[in-house]
Amino acid sequence: MAKSDNKNATPPEEDDASAGGETITPEPAKKRLSGKFITLYIALPLLLLLFGGGVGAYFLGVFGSSGEEHAESADGEHGEEKQKAVFYDLPEILVNLNSSGKKETYLKIRIALEIDNPKVQTDLAPLMPRIVDNFQVFLREMRVEDLSGSAGMVRLKEELLQRINLSVQPIKVRDVLFKEMLIQ
Repeated sequence: MAKSDNKNATPPEEDDASAGGETITPEPAKKRLSGKFITLYIALPLLLLLFGGGVGAYFLGVFGSSGEEHAESADGEHGEEKQKAVFYDLPEILVNLNSSGKKETYLKIRIALEIDNPKVQTDLAPLMPRIVDNFQVFLREMRVEDLSGSAGMVRLKEELLQRINLSVQPIKVRDVLFKEMLIQ
């Protein structure tokens, strides 16, 4: 029976505390930082700071080639030399635009072609009637609304470039440049 009495008996520390009338409350455990708190308020800002610093350093050229290498490549000592552009002026073109009203609308345009090789200029001269004809036919079908704004200019430039490259093959024209454009 002595064993059964020990099971129901309170530990000696509690006996002493209950005898004195004081109750012992367990001490609160130290508060630990949760994983969510650490992730949101410590790890994530550190990662963003490191990433932002890396991107900033990249754009400032910290990770790029040294200034000496860049200067040498710009001089053309290393690598391929840049090809110089050659510009070929077309004659002035004057066309009447497609208009639905009784009033005629005219387009006066001066264009320069950008080509890679100066030797190609002599090859372009005999093809000039074909180039002007292609431009005349295309431009006569344009309306004033088609030419308005920068989007209209870009579309016109792309279309003229495509037409000229088709008409002067195998010569390659890099770009069509507007020197003057007047709609009246």
